[in-house]
Amino acid sequence: MELQALQQTWSRYEEKLEQVLRINHQQAADIAQLKSHSLLGSMRPIKLFTLVAGVVWVLLLNALLIAGFSTFHPFFLVSMGIQSLLTTIAIFVYLYQLVLLQRMDLTQPIVSVQAKIARLQTSTLWVTRILFLQLPVWTTFYLNDAMIAQGSTGLWIFQIGITFLFLVAALWLFVNIRIENKEKRWFRLLFQGKEWTPLMQAMSLLEEVDSLTREAQKS
Repeated sequence: MELQALQQTWSRYEEKLEQVLRINHQQAADIAQLKSHSLLGSMRPIKLFTLVAGVVWVLLLNALLIAGFSTFHPFFLVSMGIQSLLTTIAIFVYLYQLVLLQRMDLTQPIVSVQAKIARLQTSTLWVTRILFLQLPVWTTFYLNDAMIAQGSTGLWIFQIGITFLFLVAALWLFVNIRIENKEKRWFRLLFQGKEWTPLMQAMSLLEEVDSLTREAQKS
């Protein structure tokens, strides 16, 4: 009888322990999920500011291009036109990201949220690659007829060299800015701060939430 009573007591103890563990796992998962959404929410201000700044910049550029279309040098028109086009593409990417952030919901399945974070990561990489394509035109917009006609050989060697270096850098970054390179030092230097770090932290927390949820279900 004493042995049976002891077994029953131990069985009840195990059930309570499993219940406590299950609750603890669920609470830890809820906290991690709240943190991940807080991290994602912290990205909205900087993205909204960048979006507004981009719109203002494109409007100013376009107004300048329209006003001086018949008087500005073709180098200036082409260079600023490329800047306007690439910045406009970036604006739409930022708008897309803000919509994704707005649609983040605590009640959504973890897999759905992870998929949206993955899209945010991918679009962040793409918008950075696109904006870096502007590098060469910053070395050509100021060229004019006087510089072309009167420029010395040394000046032209310098100009061509700088433009070539910026072009190579832009193409190299466009090709190599990929998630596969996220552990490389140059990548970490480029991608840090409010537009990237919260994404990585949120993804890590959601992976932890997924693990804790599975443990709670097994308990």
